[in-house]
Amino acid sequence: MSLGIMEEEDLAEYFRLQYGERLLQLLQKFPSIEEQSESPSIRLLEKKKEAKIMHHAMEQKKETFKCKMEAMNLRWEELGVKEAQLTAHIQKFEQFIQENDQKRIRALKKANKERELRRQRMRELAKAKQEMAALRLEHQRLSAKLQDYSIFNKYLEKVVENSEFEEIHEVIGRYKTLVSMHHDLMQSAQEGQEKIERAKARLARYMEEKDDEILQHNNELARLQMRFDRARSDVIIWESRWAHIQNTAAKKTLLLGTIKMATLNLFQIVSKQLKETTSVSLEDTHKQLDMIQQFIQDLSDIWAEVKKKEQQQIRV
Repeated sequence: MSLGIMEEEDLAEYFRLQYGERLLQLLQKFPSIEEQSESPSIRLLEKKKEAKIMHHAMEQKKETFKCKMEAMNLRWEELGVKEAQLTAHIQKFEQFIQENDQKRIRALKKANKERELRRQRMRELAKAKQEMAALRLEHQRLSAKLQDYSIFNKYLEKVVENSEFEEIHEVIGRYKTLVSMHHDLMQSAQEGQEKIERAKARLARYMEEKDDEILQHNNELARLQMRFDRARSDVIIWESRWAHIQNTAAKKTLLLGTIKMATLNLFQIVSKQLKETTSVSLEDTHKQLDMIQQFIQDLSDIWAEVKKKEQQQIRV
């Protein structure tokens, strides 16, 4: 609200309270000027001089009130600056919260990865222990078999005697060839299995990466939803404030119009009583109030003079 509007509204309210009801009472109480006895010209000049002095004092009061309004407007500007600073602090605090949320999410991801790596290593260690125990059992089993298979040496000798092989090592060589072929087949099968395992591992990593991306997008969506809800709440608050401001402005405008209309009616009544043609504009409320004030002062002086004469007559 500008200084001019505030000053005009407050001055209108002040003069309405100070002079409106008083002027109406005096106009109802006093008869017309034609019915009054004429006061001496010297007394009238003195009263006009006193009216000018009172008018000067009123102007000083107006100036004092204007200074107070300027100080109040300056205070409003300072409050606006403080409000802007508070808004900036709130934005910085929201940014700080967002950064902390991002750090917390990264820390959680890192902790999850470390836990998964630790679990994997524990699984590998348990698997290695199981393999070691299995190898020991295999060694014991092979040792036992070696003892058990010693009887087959005699069997191989009989095989050589009854077969196309001339030596036992030829039988063993044939056996090794078959074992080598079986090993190659098993190695090929193992390589195929390893490729399958690697593909599964890549798929698991891909799924984990996508899960992380989905988690990040969900967090971002939650943050944006929170900002949206907050913005929607702020919009409702500011719309309510704007409606209140509009209603207040409409009431002030209506009150100002009522005051101006009342002032204009009083001015017309005064002009009719004075029977003088004035050059005051219908929109110049301040000059109208000045003339109303001067008229009230003149009426007060006349009434005092009349009362004084009546008292003198009563005494005589």
